[in-house]
Amino acid sequence: MNIAPPKPTRRTALSAGVLATGLLCLLPLAPTASAHGTVIAPQTRNYGCLQRWGYTEPNEAQDPMCYRTYHENANAIGAWKAVYANNTGDNYKQVIPDGQICSAGGQGETNYRPLDRPGPWITTPLDDDFTVDIYDEARHGADWLEVYVTKQGFNPEYQLIGWNDLELVKKTGRYPYQPHYVTDVSTSGYSGRHVVVTVWKASHMDQKYFLCSDVDFG
Repeated sequence: MNIAPPKPTRRTALSAGVLATGLLCLLPLAPTASAHGTVIAPQTRNYGCLQRWGYTEPNEAQDPMCYRTYHENANAIGAWKAVYANNTGDNYKQVIPDGQICSAGGQGETNYRPLDRPGPWITTPLDDDFTVDIYDEARHGADWLEVYVTKQGFNPEYQLIGWNDLELVKKTGRYPYQPHYVTDVSTSGYSGRHVVVTVWKASHMDQKYFLCSDVDFG
């Protein structure tokens, strides 16, 4: 069984190579993190690592970026719910530096900088139309979600992500205090490897989550 929160019954994109077995037995040994949330579809970098490997060492040959992240800071995987920055105000793009978007500018509850690194992260296959599903264990609510996609021609295997590398493809309104914030996204013109960056503005305070999901548009 995989370590996963309950999902809505609607169709969501699934990550390739997930659903590692026997992970629930590892939960008592898992690092603790405050209850927050992340994008579970398409899976974020650290949530995908957790789904494939639990809290154990990833296989380097099969999953080199999760292996590297584990050895740089295993808690960047274990604390999958807390990639956020506080008190960024309306101009959060000026507060979160280029190249540090996937780590929330080094804030959050641990060192998430390994999540910024370019490389062959395992991708989720997507069509032009896809669904973003945020699981919020704490039910903070959402003032809005912004969904970005890296521009065509940007290569996340070799380039750090900057704000100018992203195109805004969806902005939502408010969500009530509930466990899932789900939005459908329609795009065109994307092919191959990209990163979907979801910014979630929580409602309980000025707290924004910066959530990077590696995808492959077919």
